[in-house]
Amino acid sequence: MANPTANPKAGKPGKYEEASIRVLKGLEPVKQRPGMYTRTDNPLHVVQEVIDNAADEALAGHGKRIAVTLHTDGSVTVDDDGRGIPFGMHPEEQVPVVEIVFTRLHAGGKFDKGSSGAYSFSGGLHGVGVSVTNALAKRLQVSVWRDGRVASLAFSGGDVVETLQLRDRTASERRQGTSVRVWPDHRYFESADLPRADLVHLLRSKAVLMPGVTVTLTQEKAGQKDAEVQTWLYKGGLRDYLSQGLVADPLIPLFEGEQYASANETEDIAEGEGAAWCVAFTDDGQTLRESYVNLIPTVAGGTHESGLKDGLFAAVKGFIEMHALLPKGVKLMPEDVFSRASFVLSAKVLDPQFQGQIKERLNSRDALRLVSNYVRPALELWLNQHVEYGRKLADLVIRQAQTRQRASQKVEKRKGSGVAVLPGKLTDCESRDIALNEVFLVEGDSAGGSAKMGRDKETQAVLPLRGKVLNSWEVERDRLFANNEIHDIAVAIGVDPHGPDDTPDFSGLRYGKVCILSDADVDGSHIQVLLLTLFFRHFPKLIERGHVYVAKPPLFRVDAPARGKKPAAKIYALDDGELTASLDKLRKEGAREASWAISRFKGLGEMSAEQLWETTLNPETRRLLQVGFGANGFGAVVQSLTKLMGKGEAAARRELMELHGDEVEVDV
Repeated sequence: MANPTANPKAGKPGKYEEASIRVLKGLEPVKQRPGMYTRTDNPLHVVQEVIDNAADEALAGHGKRIAVTLHTDGSVTVDDDGRGIPFGMHPEEQVPVVEIVFTRLHAGGKFDKGSSGAYSFSGGLHGVGVSVTNALAKRLQVSVWRDGRVASLAFSGGDVVETLQLRDRTASERRQGTSVRVWPDHRYFESADLPRADLVHLLRSKAVLMPGVTVTLTQEKAGQKDAEVQTWLYKGGLRDYLSQGLVADPLIPLFEGEQYASANETEDIAEGEGAAWCVAFTDDGQTLRESYVNLIPTVAGGTHESGLKDGLFAAVKGFIEMHALLPKGVKLMPEDVFSRASFVLSAKVLDPQFQGQIKERLNSRDALRLVSNYVRPALELWLNQHVEYGRKLADLVIRQAQTRQRASQKVEKRKGSGVAVLPGKLTDCESRDIALNEVFLVEGDSAGGSAKMGRDKETQAVLPLRGKVLNSWEVERDRLFANNEIHDIAVAIGVDPHGPDDTPDFSGLRYGKVCILSDADVDGSHIQVLLLTLFFRHFPKLIERGHVYVAKPPLFRVDAPARGKKPAAKIYALDDGELTASLDKLRKEGAREASWAISRFKGLGEMSAEQLWETTLNPETRRLLQVGFGANGFGAVVQSLTKLMGKGEAAARRELMELHGDEVEVDV
């Protein structure tokens, strides 16, 4: 560590003592780090949190109207005719509930998803939404009509500035509902302007997804009495919306469907879960794709979209095979079906798991099977009832596959004629499309056996490795191939070892993804480090081009009992932290303490092929981390790996262990 006194201009270091630790209370975390809770490019997302609450009321069947008003002073009002936020005293906190909702993080009515819960299906997960809106607002006013009374209060910067006032409802006033007017604090946003097009799209989509609910947007004009009003009320739902958005005529009639689980569902699906969808296939032009979970737009897609993709592909492939339409030598891939599909998908998931607070992507693994299991049989039935349309769709899909294969063959022709003999242990994939192919470097023959059986043989190859790979950090390049494992890895990948300043030949590259797959224990981590050492030292350009990945298999499996609307299920946890979180979630869902069984995987070889596919190999549900040089660049990586892997670095490693040894949990 550098000596701070060596630089006379260096500032005096601050003291680190008990008083240095600051505890953020109330809504302070949001104000300190707003980007962790919302998008900060403009205030749209904080306004959307209020709109989503109104939509959740309508989704629960308690509202038929959502009205948004853009005022000339920059404030926004969201008005609904739902049940109204309760304003009585909270039994434990002894604070009005409406105040708690707007001033406390992780407080809300959407945690309890059981039959007695206020919201069986909602986008709310963390109880964070409108409290973030309040924290980042100069002023926020709330009015609630409920139980024949009217409640009102106001906040500034998240703090109560006008305490709760109650009065009786007059005869001319409506019966129930909530009105929230918010003035976003522009200090927290890059732009103070709400993107009008995005807001219109959001409101229109709410109307589409809730047929029979009227959604209005009113824009006040300065100095004018008449305001601009837009109203959306869709009775045709998804079909009307998709038809209006298509830029090209569909090749076949729109395929639409809707199905939700009944109380007698035998699958691992809760009552009411399911999806509504509408799909159009077009020969050309830009595709339109929108997906939602409990009315929340998921602009980055997620597992529900993957379920739609899986269901469409399985049904179309089955139709093509049943009618013997596939030409010889053509192999179908899911993208051949999905690439020309436009769709609107609305999924209902009891306890959705989103990526981040802004909920742009759904991560719930069960959603893939949920949507796929409903879409596939519906499309199979539709295609067999409309065989002429099925043949048209099959022709489009086959043409897509042929175009993809021709593009792949062109790449092959540019490769050199010399072909290395592939290692015998390598179980190769059938595809030659580098963009799709991936190879898994698997620890041990038993894990390799599970991976071979569980993989997608079309695009996934498996190379089992015996024992621990050689520490190659200080091995000369011309001596590398003396080690059989390293020789097999290099030949399988199709790229020769090279240095950071070399320009290696990538024309022989056989896989777009090279994935390290080792056990989730300490030994597995050691093998992972040895392989990363090999790639950083002798294949740095492979990492620079983004071809190297680390797969993260789970360490635990929890066999969870039935609880509320949730049937018995298997839950996988990556580590102790995820295990604790999973058990906490089970307790919240009403599972009795210790009614679950926890299994710890000693290694990948213990997993069945199906489990390995579901948790680690399936591109739609797995966790795959891309390897890179990080913010500090290649030099910093070399410095760290020299300290960890260099033979003459024992003193540096000892110092590292003395400094951080107590942070490591020993796995015995």
